Amino acid sequence: RGALGFAPSLTSSPLVRSNAAPVATTTAPIAKQHGVVASSTTQLFMGWGPDPIWSTGTVESNIQACPSGSCVSIKMNVDDGTEFIYPGQYVQVKIAGDDEAKPAFLAIASAPSGEVPKPPPPAKKGKAAEADAAAGPEPSAPVPTTWEFLIKKTDNNDWITSAAAGATFDVSQVMGGGFPMAENLEGFKYDFPTQNILLFATGSGIAPIRSAIESDQLGIGGGRTCTLYYGVRTPDDMP
Repeated sequence: RGALGFAPSLTSSPLVRSNAAPVATTTAPIAKQHGVVASSTTQLFMGWGPDPIWSTGTVESNIQACPSGSCVSIKMNVDDGTEFIYPGQYVQVKIAGDDEAKPAFLAIASAPSGEVPKPPPPAKKGKAAEADAAAGPEPSAPVPTTWEFLIKKTDNNDWITSAAAGATFDVSQVMGGGFPMAENLEGFKYDFPTQNILLFATGSGIAPIRSAIESDQLGIGGGRTCTLYYGVRTPDDMP
C-alpha cells in the first residue's frame, strides 16, 4: 500500500550546528580525592544546522488534509528544487520579510526534485587536473518546482495553515542529509542487500516516509518487500 499523507511540521531535530556558539556552561564537582574536589566543565551547544538562506515560496494551494480538519496540505512553488535529493530533507519557512519571525521546520513530502549526485570520475593528473581545479565546479541552473507539505494545526501556526493561494513566504535552502537509503539498502554493508524494509510513522510524520515511497529509492521489487506501520489518534486524523 502507498503511504497516505503529505508532510510534517517538525518540532525537534537531531541536527546540531557545528559552528554554534555555546549557550550555557555548567561546572559541577565530580570527585573528591585527598581533600581536593575536582570539577568538570560542560559546554552545551544548540542549533538547527546552517544559517538559512532565504528565497521566496508561493502557495499554490491549501486544502484540508484529513476529515477531522486537524491538518492541511499545502503545495508551494519554489524557485529552485535541485537541492532536494534525499527523502527526509526539510526546509525552514517563515513570514516573508519578518526577520524576527520564528520559522516552521517542514519536511518535504514530495518525491525529491533534484538528482542524486553521480560518483566522481577517476581523478585526472597533471595539467588536466590543474585546469579542472582552476575552472571549479560546473554551475547548475535553478529549476523551479512545487513541493508539498502536511502541517498539523496548532495554536500558533495559523499564519501558514490558513494561507491562501498566492501568499508568499520566506523559504530556506534544503537542509539535512535525509535518509541514507542507498548506504543501508544496497551493497553488502549487512553482508547482503536488504530484502525486507519496515517503515514506521505516526501522524504528520508520514510526510518524509511518503517522500521515500514516491522517490523510487527504496528499490522495492525483485524480491525486496516493504511494509508500512502508520498510527494516528483517530481514523478521522488520517490524511
